[in-house]
Amino acid sequence: MTTPVPVIAIDGPSGSGKGTIARRVAAALGYHLLDSGALYRLTAMAAAKRGVQLDDAEAVAKIARCLDIRFDSHADGSERIWLADEDVTHEVRKESTGAGASTVAAIPAVREALLERQRAFQKAPGLVADGRDMGTHVFTTAPLKVFLTASAEERAKRRYKQLKDKGMDVSLAALSRDIEDRDRRDSERSVAPLKPATDARMLDSSGLSIEAVTKTVLEWVAEL
Repeated sequence: MTTPVPVIAIDGPSGSGKGTIARRVAAALGYHLLDSGALYRLTAMAAAKRGVQLDDAEAVAKIARCLDIRFDSHADGSERIWLADEDVTHEVRKESTGAGASTVAAIPAVREALLERQRAFQKAPGLVADGRDMGTHVFTTAPLKVFLTASAEERAKRRYKQLKDKGMDVSLAALSRDIEDRDRRDSERSVAPLKPATDARMLDSSGLSIEAVTKTVLEWVAEL
């Protein structure tokens, strides 16, 4: 019998640090990485570049099915994301792109279009998948499901520092409002709403360092 390829699913709200933790855990384990949020951001970006309204469900879903994307990294391990032949690493992390991603993620046809693309990332030796519905919808049989969260205030501060470090002009107050709006949209959407899987291990990262959170997740992996 073939042993299933293990998946570590890390879910949580915007700004919880799940992307950073997922990258570190994947690197430590030598696993593949799925940044599911980037797929929705890229869908929103591609739609905008083509002049497609984000509430045009059929057109946006068609774009999601045909995305030409590539995930890469710089020599220092930092992310690099391509849309067709364009390096969109910087643009994909803008707050405006995140807002668009939250909008298209609420469209059932878009989620369905991206579902198999996400599952195709499950390759040996293993996969660390981060998002909002990895454990509840995409990889429901994952042996470890983590729901990572932090206070809204902490998440806004982290996001503010992250964007400032990238040279972006942002407002902490605006980021706080955006996070609250995205939490509400993600939690109230009809398809795969943001919530912990019933068998997820909860981890509040408020006040914890990146190293401490990574260590906890790796300890949970070792228990499998």
